[in-house]
Amino acid sequence: MSNDCLFCNIIAKEIPSTPIYEDEQVYAFLDIKPVNPGHTLVVPKKHSPDLPSTDPLVLPALILAVQNIAQAMRVGLGIEGMNITENDGPVAGQLIPHMHFHLMPRYAHDGFDLWHGKPYGSQEEAIAVAEKIRKGL
Repeated sequence: MSNDCLFCNIIAKEIPSTPIYEDEQVYAFLDIKPVNPGHTLVVPKKHSPDLPSTDPLVLPALILAVQNIAQAMRVGLGIEGMNITENDGPVAGQLIPHMHFHLMPRYAHDGFDLWHGKPYGSQEEAIAVAEKIRKGL
């Protein structure tokens, strides 16, 4: 745990939250500024600032919690769809430096817009980018 981390303080119950789920490795709670009602954050209890630094032994429990909560949201809220995201780093929109998933209920015409993609300039560019990624594996 990190004393200066908002989510660590929430997990430690030093800051109030509206819990959805908790086990030994995972805590899930409602986002205080939801895209739509039910927007839930799912976080590992063990502090890590981003996905690449998250303990690989925690990831199975984390993704299983995401799956179970997503199903519960579909049933309990009667939602039409859902965005499940993980913003990794400030440039990607991560506001709290503690790895977390957003489970955002979606409805037709709810006004939430994701992104506007742009195609690669050429197939060669796509191949070059793919090669750079593979080299990092």
